[in-house]
Amino acid sequence: MAALAALTACHQSPPAGYPGYLETEWVYVAAPVAGRLARLAVHRGQEVAAGEALFELEKATEETALAEAAHLLERARARRDNLDKGQRPSELAELEAREARARAELALAEAEWRRREPLRQQGVIADEEWGLARARREAAAAEVAALQARLTTARLGAREDEIRAAEAEVAAAQAAWERARWAVEQKRQAAPVAGRVQDTVYRVGEWVPAGRPVVVLFPPDQLKARFFVPEPVLAAVRVGQQVMVHGDGWPAPVPAVIRFKADRPEYTPPVIYSRENRAKLVFLVEAVLAPEVARSLPVGQPVEVRLEP
Repeated sequence: MAALAALTACHQSPPAGYPGYLETEWVYVAAPVAGRLARLAVHRGQEVAAGEALFELEKATEETALAEAAHLLERARARRDNLDKGQRPSELAELEAREARARAELALAEAEWRRREPLRQQGVIADEEWGLARARREAAAAEVAALQARLTTARLGAREDEIRAAEAEVAAAQAAWERARWAVEQKRQAAPVAGRVQDTVYRVGEWVPAGRPVVVLFPPDQLKARFFVPEPVLAAVRVGQQVMVHGDGWPAPVPAVIRFKADRPEYTPPVIYSRENRAKLVFLVEAVLAPEVARSLPVGQPVEVRLEP
């Protein structure tokens, strides 16, 4: 009898499958800004690659705002550069010419005063005439000093406070231009991942609110079999374990790898937890299918999953 029991254990039939269904993580592609749908580049059932264009919203208003922001940025930069350079060359040339003329007048007044100095000592001219020549010399010297100061200021450019204010205006205009450019770019949305177009929610010409999905994608690498195992079998289920998924009409079962198992029961009937009733507790398990297999399988189909020994 012992030998017969051992032989029977070696030839036990494989365990029955566990019911479940195919599920995926949909990718909902939306624009963060609102607008009228101008172009829908895909249709349901179409395979798309990552980065391929999906849809585009009208963007005339955003492009106008971008152009305006670009002009404001250019004006702010020009004002800042102008303050850095100081006055224009023609203005500097005028000041230099005025300074040269003032120097010439100073030299003439200096010579006139020096010529009258010995005449005053000899008593040929009155003190008033000598004083008038000295006053003209001092006035010419003051004019030269004033023009030299103006030239120095003109060559230095604007004050530091004005330059800092101009820099702040450039930074604000740059931020406004970046915001406007982002709004224009968000009007066109591309596929974030490769997959199949499961649904298109809006038609061309319809208004699309901000954040509302326009295209729903099915990424093959997200297809998984969700099935349920009873409480006595849960300890034999391990993350990373391979299972075989069976479906109606499939030519052969396909492999999958367990990526998740729940630690709480999906269904708890109001019964006493006896040895006989513990099998009524079922736990959710998810097994991911290979992308090359998942492309041809329909989402939502009921399946049966068998654990590999």
